[in-house]
Amino acid sequence: MSAPVLFDLPGPRARARIRVATVIGALLVVAIVAFVLVRLGRNGQLDPQRWSVLFDPNSGVPQALWQALLRTLRVAAVGMVFATIFGLLLAVGRLSDHRVVRVAVTTVIEFFRAIPLLVVIFALYFVLPSFGIRLSTYAALTIGLVLYNMAVLAEIFRAGILSVDRGQSEAAYGIGLRKAQVMRLVLLPQAVRRMLPVLVAQLVVLLKDSSLGFIIGYFELLRQARSLVEFFTPRFGNEYTFQLYVAAGLIYIIVNVLLSQLAKYIERRSRRSPKTAATHAVDLTDLPSATGQTSI
Repeated sequence: MSAPVLFDLPGPRARARIRVATVIGALLVVAIVAFVLVRLGRNGQLDPQRWSVLFDPNSGVPQALWQALLRTLRVAAVGMVFATIFGLLLAVGRLSDHRVVRVAVTTVIEFFRAIPLLVVIFALYFVLPSFGIRLSTYAALTIGLVLYNMAVLAEIFRAGILSVDRGQSEAAYGIGLRKAQVMRLVLLPQAVRRMLPVLVAQLVVLLKDSSLGFIIGYFELLRQARSLVEFFTPRFGNEYTFQLYVAAGLIYIIVNVLLSQLAKYIERRSRRSPKTAATHAVDLTDLPSATGQTSI
């Protein structure tokens, strides 16, 4: 059966208007880029000598940016792993049949969703020492990212699980599967592909939020760029300020694009895999029953 049509296909006139609007939009973007480049050229910001500092090992800039990138990726990787694990556990807890568990988990989720991430990081780094708990800048930033993003990811996981047709779980219960088996074998495989784009988008946000380590002195990319600017300013003024911040921004963009491409690759693989294809019904006769046998 063909997919339902949610909108009318554009006619010849609509397609012509779309083409005209596309051309006008492209010309506008080109004009803006050209204007910016002209202004930068007049200010001498496009001088090759200014950009060469980013690639000159004698300046120490490439080494400093590389180390900052590694520190950023370390925080982001640890934060992504633990935020995803805790987020999944919280999502399952919020779907629990036990009211006490649901209320407790919901309170945790809503609490950390309501508090700005910056406040969480500040509390971990500046407030906890008054209770005798001192965290390093790395630990405060990582824990803050995990606490905030696990709450957001929990809602993403919960929405993905609830988006699966109820008939899937009812059929699974009908052949004798327990709730844990239904969640692991039926609901999660179908929900993963549906929530993958949103999940990756939130992980990209987590990576960018690692720049908040700047506030507590953690030398991630933004803080390192600022440190380099402060180092060069007494000797060269603002000659390299623009280039250093642009380099940090481009590194963020490249890493985020690579992460998005990885997500697309995983999505394509999952689409070809019958075990994780969310658009097809699961063949429940192939799933193990509660007794560990296959239904016939």
